[in-house]
Amino acid sequence: MAIDHFPDQDQRDPRTADGRRGDLRSQLGVLLQHPQASLHLVLASSALLIGLGVMMVLSASSVYAANRYDDAFYFLKRQAFFLVVGLLAAFVLARLPIAKLRIVGWIGMGLAFLLLILTYTPLGVTVNGNRNWLSLGIDLFRIQPSEFAKLALIVWGADVFCRKRRLLDQPRHLLVPFLPAALLLLGLVVFQGDLGTAMIMIAIIAVMLWGVGTPMRLMLAMAAAAVAAVIPMTLLSADRMRRFSAFFNPAEGLDGANMQSTMALYAIASGSWWGTGIGGSRQKWGSLPEAHNDFIFAVIAEELGLLGGLVVLALFAVLTYAGLRIAIRSDIDFCRYAATGVTAWFSVQALINLGVVLRLLPVLGVPLPMVSYGGSALLANLCALGVLVACARNEPGARALREARRGPRRPRVTTLVGGRR
Repeated sequence: MAIDHFPDQDQRDPRTADGRRGDLRSQLGVLLQHPQASLHLVLASSALLIGLGVMMVLSASSVYAANRYDDAFYFLKRQAFFLVVGLLAAFVLARLPIAKLRIVGWIGMGLAFLLLILTYTPLGVTVNGNRNWLSLGIDLFRIQPSEFAKLALIVWGADVFCRKRRLLDQPRHLLVPFLPAALLLLGLVVFQGDLGTAMIMIAIIAVMLWGVGTPMRLMLAMAAAAVAAVIPMTLLSADRMRRFSAFFNPAEGLDGANMQSTMALYAIASGSWWGTGIGGSRQKWGSLPEAHNDFIFAVIAEELGLLGGLVVLALFAVLTYAGLRIAIRSDIDFCRYAATGVTAWFSVQALINLGVVLRLLPVLGVPLPMVSYGGSALLANLCALGVLVACARNEPGARALREARRGPRRPRVTTLVGGRR
């Protein structure tokens, strides 16, 4: 008798391709149902972005650092210093009770105004045509106050909306005091000449107002006002006009305003599918200015290829999803508003940076969050992550799980000797 050792396909593998996809979806659903799923997504995506950023800062800056400072690790060491400080600050913010975090927002807003005003004094330093830096006497402690102003605006605004949550259906309470204070902060940034940061702050303000239910007619009116403000900012600046003219005339000024974006596209094209390998970038040898800063994504795409670029996009997509998930699932008003603001900040800034590198937008001088070189930017980003982690830890499910792990509290027994009862 012949024995069939080769059963039919249906007997050998009863699961079809659709069934396997269904299993994967169900497994993913189970993982996302974990009480701390949002926290894990934020930590994992941000850790990978930061790790990739440190590695690529070294790769993109080593040639320039060796030529200018005779130390190939110059920028890496500075980035590592701010990374350590930022991680400590993020840890503290993540562990703060929400009530204390709300107080921090008011302190931060006051400091943001103070530091921005100081940039208009002799302490202010002009970099790349923008007077948006503050020198404290030591090169390592030169800071960019506008980076911290974004975070202060978000945390302070979240507290203001939380205090007025029962009055947000009234336009006066919806807009005051948030909008006047935000516009004053924005004005200090605008007159520094920093259009890129101003656009990000406008996006943060718009998203936070939309998140608390601002009527569409008001949103459209504010959008029109923002456009009306950006136009004269562009027309009155010779440098911005040069950048915008170059953007609409890509064949002109290849040795000037179009040089950065053109070299970035060359870098991305030479990376092809799999890249030239870590350290193998050709454009970082002087052809691409700011290769370790605003245009670091071009070096990533050149050395890691299309796959590396897609990984960066995927990580930002995961972080955006996690931030929106926190905002939706939280039962604390402050956390909903703060998570919305931080998510808007990271996602909009990443989109603007990628748009500039891919030549979909004119050059605006905006770094890639958590990836580009920059002490002030990295420190502010990590503090914002600390706020987002604090909100994730206070989701209802995460809070209940944390309390369950602690177990029931033992009653405190106090022995009074010779005391009154």
